[in-house]
Amino acid sequence: MASKSRWANTAEDTALEAKLKKEKEEKKRLKAEKAAKAEEERQRAAVEAARQRESEAQLQQEEAESDRPPAKRRKLTPEQEDSGTSDTQNVKLLRFEAGGWAPSRSVENYDKLNDIEEGAYGWVARAKEIKTGRVVALKRLKLDNDESMRTGLPETGLREIQILKDCSHKNIVTLREVVVGEDTSRIENIFLVLEFVEHDVKSILEDMPEPFLASEVKTLLLQLASGVAYLHENWILHRDLKTSNLLLNNRGQLKIADFGMARYVGDPAPKLTQLVVTLWYRAPELLLGTKTYGAPIDMWSVGCIFAEIVTREPLLPGKNEVDALTKIFELCGIPTDESWPGFRRLPNARSLRLPSKNAPASTGSVIRARFPLLTAAGSALLSGLLSLDPDVRPTAKEMLQHEYFRQDPKPKHEAMFPTFPSKAGQERRRRHDTPNAPGRGQVAALGAVDFSGIFAGRDKEERGGGFSLRMV
Repeated sequence: MASKSRWANTAEDTALEAKLKKEKEEKKRLKAEKAAKAEEERQRAAVEAARQRESEAQLQQEEAESDRPPAKRRKLTPEQEDSGTSDTQNVKLLRFEAGGWAPSRSVENYDKLNDIEEGAYGWVARAKEIKTGRVVALKRLKLDNDESMRTGLPETGLREIQILKDCSHKNIVTLREVVVGEDTSRIENIFLVLEFVEHDVKSILEDMPEPFLASEVKTLLLQLASGVAYLHENWILHRDLKTSNLLLNNRGQLKIADFGMARYVGDPAPKLTQLVVTLWYRAPELLLGTKTYGAPIDMWSVGCIFAEIVTREPLLPGKNEVDALTKIFELCGIPTDESWPGFRRLPNARSLRLPSKNAPASTGSVIRARFPLLTAAGSALLSGLLSLDPDVRPTAKEMLQHEYFRQDPKPKHEAMFPTFPSKAGQERRRRHDTPNAPGRGQVAALGAVDFSGIFAGRDKEERGGGFSLRMV
């Protein structure tokens, strides 16, 4: 019998090989089961997605064919040019940016440097932001003096915040943020952080030894008209334009400020209060009690500012409403049905006694005689802005295109504008004699006023030479 080789497999080796083979086959089976299960899940997901797309397409088709509003809110999608089947996978949704909510910062982030002035609707101080060192103007809103009217933040303050946050123009003062004091339960602890501007035009006019040059006047008027045009294009009436509300920095840039009386309007304009605009800059239709008005009231104020910049004196410093109307009629002439159609229908105009129709021609406008140094184009612009009929006054956009600004001397570039010592950075600004804007409840009824004799003796006054000067 042949002997067994020593390399032959033993029983233990055979058992081990069988065990390893069985484990390998088990791993292959589990792997195959796992792959089959994954394929089944993928097919089930594909079927479900196809069913979902079909359901959505059917729902969109039903909504398109039905006149009733859909049960679910529709997504905002672009209009489809093809009325047939659309690929909803490629449609891009319209998205709109929206601001977020966050608590206001504390006023303690600013160091107060000095008081600047007190206006009709708040106190203004110069301050410095602690973190950045930037100098700003802090305006603290005033509350109504009448305790019964204190029902929260003043309406004027709310409008000022809303309008300034909406405005972005180089000739309108910038609102940087709104901050609050430590005691947030007190309404008076709300502050507006505005860009700091060194001067107001009123203070400059009172302190400068010589008037502005013609080129400088044009530069100021162009910036003023540009800012007013921006406001009117965005349906905003300022309703308190005056030289003390116009700021001027040391780079020759004019900024419109103090929007306490401003508000949004529509077209046609709603019924509004006539208790707006400081008396010296108030349009005649407001003095006569109109309840519907628009941009022309701001343009009348621009005309008064134009004249004040030229002469350094207020144009129509009336002591009260009757005196203001008297000065307006002396300068612009008595209104007639030809110069101001329908003015008799205004509430305060029905009881006025005016010169008869047979009065001499000297009852007309004397604007040209009052401003002999203005060119013919400048006089025409001023006369247009101070037209009694609000429909005749030019718009701010039309003013920007006026011939006056194309004539020599051309408007001076802002970088070449003169600078002035800043009083706001050193001391409290001098309180101006200009009256404040009207407050609530200050209704003034004119009553029966006699204007029939205001032109007595005008025909005996000395006349000018009737010539005009050409600036070279």
